[in-house]
Amino acid sequence: MYMLNDWHFARPALADSYLHLFELGLTSARGLFARRRMGKTEFLKKDFIPAAELRGYVVVYANLWDLEVDPATALIAEFYKVVEPKGFDKIWANLKLPVAKIKATGKIPLMIEGTLEAELSNVKKVTGTLLMDAMQAFDKTKKPMMLVIDEAQVLAYEENSHFCHALRAALDIRKERIKVIFAGSSETTLRKMFGVASEPFYNWAPLEPFELLGNEFVEVMVEQVNAISKYPLSLLEAQNAFSQLKNTPEFFRRYIERYLINPLDGEAAALETTKNKVFSDQNFKKQWSSLLAADRVILAMIANDVNDLHGKMALQRLSAELGIELNDVNKNTTQNALRRLANKNIVTKMDYGVYQFEDEAFADWVKHRD
Repeated sequence: MYMLNDWHFARPALADSYLHLFELGLTSARGLFARRRMGKTEFLKKDFIPAAELRGYVVVYANLWDLEVDPATALIAEFYKVVEPKGFDKIWANLKLPVAKIKATGKIPLMIEGTLEAELSNVKKVTGTLLMDAMQAFDKTKKPMMLVIDEAQVLAYEENSHFCHALRAALDIRKERIKVIFAGSSETTLRKMFGVASEPFYNWAPLEPFELLGNEFVEVMVEQVNAISKYPLSLLEAQNAFSQLKNTPEFFRRYIERYLINPLDGEAAALETTKNKVFSDQNFKKQWSSLLAADRVILAMIANDVNDLHGKMALQRLSAELGIELNDVNKNTTQNALRRLANKNIVTKMDYGVYQFEDEAFADWVKHRD
């Protein structure tokens, strides 16, 4: 079996462009967003971070998705590993027990369980103090730091507000030495994080879309396949596959792997097999069934390009499909559904009244489901 883990498409120019803007001194932070599986994390780890280290930065990287229920712990732990590695064992001993209890319960939304809420409260008290200690330890060093926070939208959750205020205060007075990349997969949540006046990081970083991979990526992958395979892969077929896989690099690599394992089956078979796996009807059904009835109705309207989700026709459809009186349906019904869908990273608000799916494949499934 061919292992494609090292088939990285290097993007040194993009990494240098981000670093150059920091070096101009016009900004100390940047916000980047892209849907999951679009190559954002791979770029940060394999292109941006090595380039930053070559420029003399010490780099702290934390993926908050790994510990969504307590991002403060994830961030503080990674910070300490870099700034004061000898003291990491000591600070981790203070965190390990409550964190273990939290992780054992899974990702519990809104801290529903009282015991879990108490544990988390204790952890936050510890991490607040440790944040100040870690920053003071950093102040004694000489090198500049690049802080890379992946899946940063987790910080925007209400339960993380106190920690975010402390983090911003700590970063505010160290803008000359600490540069920050906030990267995330939820455009809606990141826009709230940086664009709403009541949020701790309001106006703190410009937010922009991450530059996605395109035809050049496909060409390089095809060249690599044809360099090791007796059965050349057509560039035209590969471009078609990339398009049908919603221009998703992770899915395209699975397609290439399938082709290399079974080249005699041909490109079309590799594409069909990949689509069946990555766009699993069973997975979409599970996601669909987990939604509230009103959310499903609103989602179906978005999939079918209904723009006026608060209008009379939309409310009539909600009334009919939910089996309730029209008088019992109002604009709040729609707004609450949209908020829940955005919080679950299913849809993104593009403009006033305009929403789109974050997963194009799920949008296509919803549109064509029976």
